Parts: sequence; structure tokens; C-alpha cells
Amino acid sequence: ALASELGYGERRQLELAMALAAEPKFLLLDEPMAGMSVQESAAVVALLKSLKKQYTILLVEHDMNAVFALADRISVLVYGRILVTGTPEEIRGNEEVRAIYLGDEEIGA
Repeated sequence: ALASELGYGERRQLELAMALAAEPKFLLLDEPMAGMSVQESAAVVALLKSLKKQYTILLVEHDMNAVFALADRISVLVYGRILVTGTPEEIRGNEEVRAIYLGDEEIGA
């Protein structure tokens, strides 16, 4: 299929494949799951999990389930400033983060 014929999620996956073809040492991913269905997002999370062993990945993402599934360390920003940095467990339990971003929602448990 031509790239122009791919669905949105498939195009995002193609963009990731193109980045990997350049054999980078570091991946900077800006919201790779944005606009994807739950199934597409799960496929990208699975792919990124497999890539963690080979690449350093800096992920900017609002899908908190994906963040908690992928991250070893998380920095939470509020208005462009770092509020807190820690492990997923530390971030999940941080009252300030919960109040601002997570609410009562159970994320990535």
C-alpha cells in the first residue's frame, strides 16, 4: 500500500519505522499515540517496549496508560516547569500529580 492510503495509526507507525531505519542512538517521540485507537495505541506500546532494550527513548505523551506502561522514570511538567520526577509508582502516588492530571482515575495499575 502507498503511504497515502494508510490509516492515521498506520502512518504514525510508518513514521516510527522510518526513524528506526536511520539507526538512531536515541528516539525522541512527541505524542506517538495521539489520535490512535486503543488497539493501535496498544500495538505501539508493545513495539516501544521491545525497543527499550536497544534505544534510549524520550517520550512526550498524554496517554498516561502508555506512559506508565513504558517509562522507567517520569517527569511531570506543569506550565513548562518540572513539578516532580520519579518512578511510575512514585508519580502514580503523588497527590499533586493526581490532583492536576489523574484525578480518581486508576491509571496503569
